[in-house]
Amino acid sequence: MARESFDKEIQFLRMLVLTSGAYSRQQFAERLGISVHTYDKTIRRLKEIVQTVYQQLPQEQSKEFAETLRFNYYESADPMLLFLYRAKSLKDSETYRLSLLLTAMQHEPMTAMALLDRCNEQMPADLPLPDEKTLRSDLKYLEEVGVIRREAGGRPYRYRLQDDLLQELSYDELIDLYDFADVMSNTQVPSVQGYLLRDMLKKALTQSEKESSFVTPFLYKYHYPSRILDEAHFHTLLQAIRQRRLVSFLYFSPKTRKSYTSKNTNPLFERETSGKQQLLLPVKVVYDHQYGRWYLLGSTTQFGVKKYRMEGITQIEEGEAVTEELFAAKQKALEEQIQYSWLIDTGRRVTVRARFYHPENSKSNFVKERVLLQGQWGRITEEDDISFVYEIEVNGTTEIKPWLRSFGSSCEVLEPSHFRKEMIEEWKEILTYYESV
Repeated sequence: MARESFDKEIQFLRMLVLTSGAYSRQQFAERLGISVHTYDKTIRRLKEIVQTVYQQLPQEQSKEFAETLRFNYYESADPMLLFLYRAKSLKDSETYRLSLLLTAMQHEPMTAMALLDRCNEQMPADLPLPDEKTLRSDLKYLEEVGVIRREAGGRPYRYRLQDDLLQELSYDELIDLYDFADVMSNTQVPSVQGYLLRDMLKKALTQSEKESSFVTPFLYKYHYPSRILDEAHFHTLLQAIRQRRLVSFLYFSPKTRKSYTSKNTNPLFERETSGKQQLLLPVKVVYDHQYGRWYLLGSTTQFGVKKYRMEGITQIEEGEAVTEELFAAKQKALEEQIQYSWLIDTGRRVTVRARFYHPENSKSNFVKERVLLQGQWGRITEEDDISFVYEIEVNGTTEIKPWLRSFGSSCEVLEPSHFRKEMIEEWKEILTYYESV
C-alpha cells in the first residue's frame, strides 16, 4: 500500500470512468472542484504512474492513459484503477529507493548500514541520497506491510525479503494458489490485497522455468471501480475503529455538484468548498453488494448516529482515542438502531409481506432458494403449490425495495398498503417505457 494520500487521484479516476471521457477539460474541472491547471497536472501525474507500472512491457503492449480509461475501459479484463495502489503514489526518490532495497535483500540478509551504502552507490545522480534516518524509516515501513522481516539475533539487525511463500511452494502448488487468489480477489470483499497477491503469484509463475505452460484460466470484468478505490479509506478507518480513535475528514455528499476541492495554500486563492468538515467516532463499515458501495457509520456529539458514503470522504486524519467504555456504549447504540436495517436504514420500523410465485416448469425452485439465501432474518409464513408468503420486519422500505423489485413478476408486495401502492406506480411507469412509439 502506498504511503501518501491520493484523494484527488481517486476522485479524478472515479469521475473519468463514470463519464467515459464525455466531459471537456473545463466541465471536468468544474465538476471535480479543481482548476483546469490542476486537471492538466493530475493527468500528467497519472500518466507517469501508468508508465511506471507498465514500464517493463514491450512497446506494442504499453498503455496510453487517456485511451486506456476513455476508450478501452469496457474491453479490459483487468481492474485498471488498481494501479494507484502500486508503487507510484510515492515520490520518485522513494519509488527508486524502495526498489533498490528490495532488490538488495532478495539474495541475502543485509544490515541497515550495508543497505545505505548500496543506495549511495546505485541511486541516480538526479535523485537525493538518503540519510540513515530516512533508510531506517523505509525499513520500518516495509516491515510493517510484511514485505521484509528482521532476522533473529542482536544488533546490528539484518533484514531479508519475506518471500518464503514463493520459495517453499512447488510450481503446481503456486498454480493452485494463483487460481484461488484470482477467484477470491474478484468475487469477495475486500479485494485489493487479493489483487496484489494474485499479481505477485502471476509474476513468480511467468518467471519460472515452466513459463510457457502457464495460462490465465479465468477472465473477469469488474463493474464496481469505486469499491476498489474506496478500499484506500477502508483500511484507514478499520484501524481507527480498532484503536477507538476519532477521525476528521472533508465530506462531499452525493447531492453536491463537486466531489473534491484543491488545498489552496495561498490566501489570495482561498475559496469556499462544497464539502463539509466532519468529526466522527467511526464504529462500523458496511458494504452494499447490490450497488458496490461502502458506507461509514459512526457517532457524533451533536447528531448521534451518522452515515456517510465512502466515495465522498477525503482528507482523513486520525484524532485522539476515546475510552473503551464510551466506544462500547456508542457501538451498542448503533447496533440497536440498525438491528432491523436491511442495510443501514434507521427509519421507522415496518412489517413487509410479499408473495413469491414458484417458477413454472422448472426442476428447481430457484425463487425460493434465492429468498432463503438473501432474505436475512425474514421468514416464510404461508406456502402452497403456487406461491409462498415471505414476511420481514425492517427499518423503512427504501433499502428492501430494489431486492423485491429484482424478482419481477415472481414477487407481489402485499403489505404495508402504502408500499404496495408505491410499487404499483413504479411498475406502471416502467410499463410506459415499453409502449409502442
